[in-house]
Amino acid sequence: MNVMMNLLVGVQMLAALAMIGLILLQHGKGADMGAAFGSGSAGSLFGASGSANFLSRTTAALAVVFFGCTLGLAYLGHSRPAGGDSLLERAATQAPAAPAAAPVAPASEIPAGASQKPAAAPSTGAAAGQPAGAKAPASGSADQIPNK
Repeated sequence: MNVMMNLLVGVQMLAALAMIGLILLQHGKGADMGAAFGSGSAGSLFGASGSANFLSRTTAALAVVFFGCTLGLAYLGHSRPAGGDSLLERAATQAPAAPAAAPVAPASEIPAGASQKPAAAPSTGAAAGQPAGAKAPASGSADQIPNK
């Protein structure tokens, strides 16, 4: 089945590229007016009717091939097993269950002698471990660099 999908993708890509080329080669509706004044050569290569018949029929045939390949790829892609061939598809179908969270001990089971440190407060003055009689430094003096 993988060979068939690769073949269909290849044919679809070639049909798409050929359609792009043929569409770019075709004249627009306004190009016929320029040919009436002698600037175009409509009957040079493809006969008196010009290239419109040949190019438009070939483009229509390539469009049928392109849509046929698209339908074939959609059918083959839909009939695949649920696991799929890619790693992402397999990972999505075989995702492991989320691990259980570690059990948290209730507050009644915490030992009474457990030491808990208070949150650190900003250190200024006596709270910073200075003796009670020491003065706190002037504001901003700790941030300044002393002059030599």
